[in-house]
Amino acid sequence: MAEKIIVIDEGTTSTRTMLFGVDGTPLGSAQREIRQHYPAPGLVEHDAAEIWEATLACTHEMIAQAGGADRVAAIGITNQRETVVFWDRATGEPLAPAIVWQDRRSAADCAALKEAGHEAMAQARSGLLLDPYFSGTKIGWALKNWPQLREAGDRLAVGTVESWLVFRLTGGVHVTDASNASRTLLMDINGQGGWDGELCDLLGVPMKLLPEIAGCTTRVGTTDPALFGGAIPICGMAGDQQAATIGQACLSQGQTKATFGTGAFILSASGTARPVSNNRLLATVLVQEGDVRSYALEGSVFVAGSLIKWLRDGLGLLANAGESEGLARSVADNGGVYLVPALTGLGAPHWRPDALGALSGLSFASTKAHVARAALEAQAYQAHDLKSAFAADGVDWAEVRIDGGMAANDWMAQDLADMLGITVERPDFVESTALGAAMLAATGAGLYPDLANAAKAMRGTATRFTPALDAGKRKTRLAGWQSALAKVLG
Repeated sequence: MAEKIIVIDEGTTSTRTMLFGVDGTPLGSAQREIRQHYPAPGLVEHDAAEIWEATLACTHEMIAQAGGADRVAAIGITNQRETVVFWDRATGEPLAPAIVWQDRRSAADCAALKEAGHEAMAQARSGLLLDPYFSGTKIGWALKNWPQLREAGDRLAVGTVESWLVFRLTGGVHVTDASNASRTLLMDINGQGGWDGELCDLLGVPMKLLPEIAGCTTRVGTTDPALFGGAIPICGMAGDQQAATIGQACLSQGQTKATFGTGAFILSASGTARPVSNNRLLATVLVQEGDVRSYALEGSVFVAGSLIKWLRDGLGLLANAGESEGLARSVADNGGVYLVPALTGLGAPHWRPDALGALSGLSFASTKAHVARAALEAQAYQAHDLKSAFAADGVDWAEVRIDGGMAANDWMAQDLADMLGITVERPDFVESTALGAAMLAATGAGLYPDLANAAKAMRGTATRFTPALDAGKRKTRLAGWQSALAKVLG
């Protein structure tokens, strides 16, 4: 009997495949690291072939653990959202490096479009701002600058990572889901809008290159039987932040989740009414079930867990990521040290791709413990900035549900509650992104009547952190952050 769910979770630094029971119980996991390439400052690339090979290897492991392809009811896919892959429709081979969501190479193009007055139209149609973060600006840049893409002609296919994986898994289906499509700057997210001709023209992206847009619980195809010894339905797809929101069961209007992974991404569910922001937040498709689209308001922070990784690998201040918690606890306060983590520009609500990171307040009394603590504190400060922007847009958080790798850090979770002044809830199983994709796949496979029932049945227990910091200390710390941030923003 096919009673298990497989989820392919394609992250920024690793590929992972997870095995779930239909009740949401995690049964197994296989993971491979993915190398990031930095050909020049501000440029970040992946090898799409490496992503595929890692996905294939991890999925083989989980299918074997499931007992074979015939024991798997469905595959769900979740992915780093704005990363773009270019490949040959005939051979399935990549034609260029994949441009990663952190990449800033299209910053000059975005600045020119803003200067020409196009941002208001782009935001009204797509819910997004003109920023190199989004897929469409990367595609436009690549088509102008990589001649092999133009030479490919009708053989060229373009898509985000889930689209690439489905193409390879099925042997040729070119499809994306509405949540990922809503992150491209190329889709009209209003009503049942699809690819928008005016946006595509603005960014120089021919629509014929783009995949078909499907619902997030739609059965988009089956795996090539030659891959895994049987055809497995692919029934659930969503971008990683939407999947995490679903995995946290934040489906009702106002429910909010914050994922602290490579970056930090906060989404508040908006129901079936598309949100409008006057404070430089993003409107995005949360999920599409059949023809019904639900939306979310989103704030995106580009550097979170990658900051701790940089302290470990770039500066050598940490032996491992987990050491940051002990160092933060070892000092009474931050010693006046603040770290503004603009290592790849600043995201919401500032949207400054030109910003550079800064470490301020250093003295001879400063130690690596103060720097580590400042890095963790920066997560709460950035979340506080977003909380203010959300409130100004009429969405005042009552509580926040957190997940992602950094969420396992108890000190950071408590600091987040202290600085936000609200309860922070962390599920005991923090891999909400994979769990959300499992919920989508289970719904698409007909194991649950709808996503709400799947979320109710599959989400587990949680731990709650309540505010415990004196209001005066909170105010003092926030003032120090605002001073450090002002220096970066100029």
